[in-house]
Amino acid sequence: MASLAQHVAGLPCPPLSGASRRRPAAQRRPPSALVCGTYALTKDERERERMRQVFDDASERCRTAPMEGVAFSPDDLDTAVESTDIDTEIGSLIKGTVFMTTSNGAYIDIQSKSTAFLPLDEACLLDIDNVEEAGIRPGLVEEFMIIDENPGDETLILSLQAIQQELAWERCRQLQAEDVVVTGKVIGGNKGGVVALVDGLKGFVPFSQVSSKTTAEELLEKELPLKFVEVDEEQGRLVLSNRKAMADSQAQLGIGSVVLGTVESLKPYGAFIDIGGINGLLHVSQISHDRVADISTVLQPGDTLKVMILSHDRERGRVSLSTKKLEPTPGDMIRNPKLVFEKADEMAQIFRQRIAQAEAMARADMLRFQPEWIDPQFRGHLRTIVVGCTFGGF
Repeated sequence: MASLAQHVAGLPCPPLSGASRRRPAAQRRPPSALVCGTYALTKDERERERMRQVFDDASERCRTAPMEGVAFSPDDLDTAVESTDIDTEIGSLIKGTVFMTTSNGAYIDIQSKSTAFLPLDEACLLDIDNVEEAGIRPGLVEEFMIIDENPGDETLILSLQAIQQELAWERCRQLQAEDVVVTGKVIGGNKGGVVALVDGLKGFVPFSQVSSKTTAEELLEKELPLKFVEVDEEQGRLVLSNRKAMADSQAQLGIGSVVLGTVESLKPYGAFIDIGGINGLLHVSQISHDRVADISTVLQPGDTLKVMILSHDRERGRVSLSTKKLEPTPGDMIRNPKLVFEKADEMAQIFRQRIAQAEAMARADMLRFQPEWIDPQFRGHLRTIVVGCTFGGF
């Protein structure tokens, strides 16, 4: 039997030298991290440990003494919130800032716990496709009116249109009191008249209050001078008159004045001429000294010409015109209308001189013929008749 030493000697044993028992360098901590048999924390580990301790302390305070160090109570907080809240009654005015726009409207910051929204159809008086068309963009500060509240999420519904309507009605009342002529654009119509837009409000113009005989289709998209007939905000009634506005404009047209006009339409009895928004009638008998059998051989719609004011009826809104008085020689409107256009002002001056002479002669005749039995008021009528007869003869 082999000895014990021989058996042991035959077993594989690792070397026992000190160098062979060392760990690889990658597995060993730096010598400085080993202190008294424990590892020291690095700088980052120490900071994380400090923050964890702070959090634990704060969590413990919140659990055991939540109001410690707080200067006011929950009741004080509720009171503070209520003191900064706004008046959300329907009809109240509130200032806000647009902070976001959408295809349906805009969200408004009103410095309150309530959310506020401006719908697209409340953005302005006009029909628009998006709020940007009304100048509503993020950052805009404006005053709005509260018109409703969404019961689902308590969102306040705001309006700019309501404020603009109030201002527009007030302006219309003022313009009516001042008897001012305004301009309205025709946007629609029916058998009774047309609808015109004035200061963002829709007003009705009856055909009886339109100065010229026309249809709603012919007036669509055109601008008309108008005067206010009725302004009733409560009933939503805004009635306008083109005829009254025309009467004022016609008052500024003196008999014998020469104005530039455009042929609007032809009728068997004459041509309607647009003279700066006023429709005047150039009767067939006043086109030329020579007989005009067919007006269309002399004038066409769209033609530009110079005409003389013969008379105007303010009540009916009618103006009578003439090119006959502007002919250098009889028949020129038929043979050479360009010459009539060029000589119009010169011929009008001659015409006015003849009128002045006729008036002077009429006054002289009145001074020579003044029987005592003639009433002073009738003398004035007689003078008008004399001048009128003389005027018609030229």
